[in-house]
Amino acid sequence: MSPPLDRISSDDRLPEAADVVVIGAGIVGVCAAYELACKGRSVALLEKGLVGAEQSSRNWGWCRQQGRDRHEIPLARASLQRWEELQAETGSDLGFRRTGVLWVTKDSAELATWTRWAEFARGIQVHSQVLSATEVRALIPGTTEAWIGGLHTPSDGRAEPSMAAPAIAAAARRLGVTLHQGCAARGIETKAGRVDAVVTEKGRIRTQAVVLAGGAWSSLFCGRHGIPLPLAMVKATAFATAPAPEVWAGALGTPGTCIRRREDGGYTVALRGQGTVDLTPQDLRFARAFWPTWKQRRRGLKMRIGKPFLDGLRWSRGWSFDAVTPFEEMRVLDPAPDPDLVARGLAELRAAWPNLAEAEVAHAWGGSIDSTPDAVPVISAVPQMAGLVLAAGFSGHGFGIGPGAGRLAADLVCGDAPVVDPHPYRYARLFAGDRLAPAGAL
Repeated sequence: MSPPLDRISSDDRLPEAADVVVIGAGIVGVCAAYELACKGRSVALLEKGLVGAEQSSRNWGWCRQQGRDRHEIPLARASLQRWEELQAETGSDLGFRRTGVLWVTKDSAELATWTRWAEFARGIQVHSQVLSATEVRALIPGTTEAWIGGLHTPSDGRAEPSMAAPAIAAAARRLGVTLHQGCAARGIETKAGRVDAVVTEKGRIRTQAVVLAGGAWSSLFCGRHGIPLPLAMVKATAFATAPAPEVWAGALGTPGTCIRRREDGGYTVALRGQGTVDLTPQDLRFARAFWPTWKQRRRGLKMRIGKPFLDGLRWSRGWSFDAVTPFEEMRVLDPAPDPDLVARGLAELRAAWPNLAEAEVAHAWGGSIDSTPDAVPVISAVPQMAGLVLAAGFSGHGFGIGPGAGRLAADLVCGDAPVVDPHPYRYARLFAGDRLAPAGAL
């Protein structure tokens, strides 16, 4: 079942030309389109399905610096600032609240790791606090669990996935961006190795700049143009409870479950580190790059082989720009939730919080997370095609850092001073010859 999602209107006609075409209207794509419009560029925003209908409305809704890989912290900080600014600039409620992020543990080794991370983070002005057992009990007095400590970042927050991308897309339209839902980009035409046009199922748009923010579809799209992009798809499950008593106002992670207070009074709940990988030919192609991360996370992952593998074989040969593409065959990637994970998550929630003993599942959903080998996104130009900027591979972090990522992508397109150093997100690192280690995130 798809999670609830605010709906907005589209523009009926494609423009003949635009300064920039943004492919993909998830949180990163809509933020990139908004920022480009603020810079005075004409923008066409393309979405094969609906704004925010895939992972941007299926994520946990966390907006955090806490525990980020050192490469992502500057982008996370910029994003938190941008979340606040966008809520004011757009005049819309994105559900953003600085309610803090709290992790708790019973593992002394994990607590020691958090202590080292907090010491490092303080050096770059992220003020996270390592908590004692007594301090944890003071913050969350209703739990039955004997937590030995925690990590708390009061300046972190949450936003509402069902609201955010549609509201920002609507604000971008008010700035002149044309939005085209139900309009798949089939491919990019080039001239002398440079972007010249984007071909869609509804026509052609002349342009010299493209931002590809296609989430789980980005690698397949790039492969059609001879651009390798190693991404692995992890299918995850989450659910929302009906309205329930408040146990924590923000985002809270335990060794088993992660919860976030929702604007409707319920909680979004997921099991930490659990997911399924449906193997594809691409996974085999990039298996060596992903091996270190697989070893680190294998306990929480199921592996399957089935229809996605056959579909991958079929589309690996490419497609014609004047025929139906994989993006039209599947308008919205809507994997089924894993009922075992839902049952486990609900049981753990009820066991840890006596005042949630009557909590019920309102709805559950699946999502697909596009992950790079080092779990750090690619926000970068690519040498194979001048004028193309990638913004993909967010590895489950895209919602929280989406505003900063969209701003950085817009800066790269326009040649402006970047909001953060783009070097950690460069495309070339994926092929530098060094083995990509898993990210240093917690």
